[in-house]
Amino acid sequence: MTAERITLTKKDRFSVALRSTILQGSWNYERMQNLGFAYSLMPAIKKLYTNKEDRTAALVRHMEFFNTHPYLASPVLGVTLALEEDRANGAEIDDAAIAGVKVGMMGPLAGVGDPVFWFTVRPILGALGASLAMAGNIMGPILFFVAWNIIRWAFMWYTQEFGYHAGNEITKDLSGGLLKDITKGASILGMFILAVLVERWVNIKFVLQLPAKKLADGAYIDFPKGNVTGSQLQEILQKQADGVSLVQNVPNTLQENLDLLIPGLMGLLLTFACMWLLKKKVSPIILIIALFIIGVVLHVLHIL
Repeated sequence: MTAERITLTKKDRFSVALRSTILQGSWNYERMQNLGFAYSLMPAIKKLYTNKEDRTAALVRHMEFFNTHPYLASPVLGVTLALEEDRANGAEIDDAAIAGVKVGMMGPLAGVGDPVFWFTVRPILGALGASLAMAGNIMGPILFFVAWNIIRWAFMWYTQEFGYHAGNEITKDLSGGLLKDITKGASILGMFILAVLVERWVNIKFVLQLPAKKLADGAYIDFPKGNVTGSQLQEILQKQADGVSLVQNVPNTLQENLDLLIPGLMGLLLTFACMWLLKKKVSPIILIIALFIIGVVLHVLHIL
């Protein structure tokens, strides 16, 4: 006789969605939205796992780093609910598979939320509400508040449901290795997105001046001595327009030389250094404080 399958009801999933509205209530610099994500899953974890040890293990695996757009976290929650449900019912889904799917989804979805919600939906509703308010209509702010929350909540609920049902389809083909392929693909995509974000967000700019660089003959304008004729002035202006330097010795900075080598090299090296320190169990809080102090000191020394 097989044990009865534990299934998350719509009421259980609604409780998760309701909690996810305060996903960023415990946002922190170390693991960002992890506390909110774990808090959102608690009604489902209590339903799926009957003993304290299993519940604790489930919460611990969702305490890892997580960060995406707060509204786009809903489909990730949905897929996670499906994976946890199948795991609780005996499917061979390990912690790495769940974490890999979460990491793989959160990166691409993070880039979708800002242009859709912050740069499109909210400005449109804000402009509509403001136009009514400027005309003295009390419905302006009310319209903005009501419409925004209806759109936000409907999106979060239906995308979570979509993720949940899609996650169930994924876990039906465990024997065929579909979950393994999706986990691998999600991890690769997640690493690709992180690499793109490194180039975009990790900026190190040196202001340290190196000895001036002397240009070769012909790379700068050799001004004639004495009075300048009209034709000579015309020739000088033409050379300047063509990009020829006005002076023989030009400023030379450390940043310019690094950019000629590999643009963004120092940001990449800093990221690798932080990754190495994290693998050595150095606290992210210590890293943040250390980077802040080093940045201030190097700025005072006119290096950064």
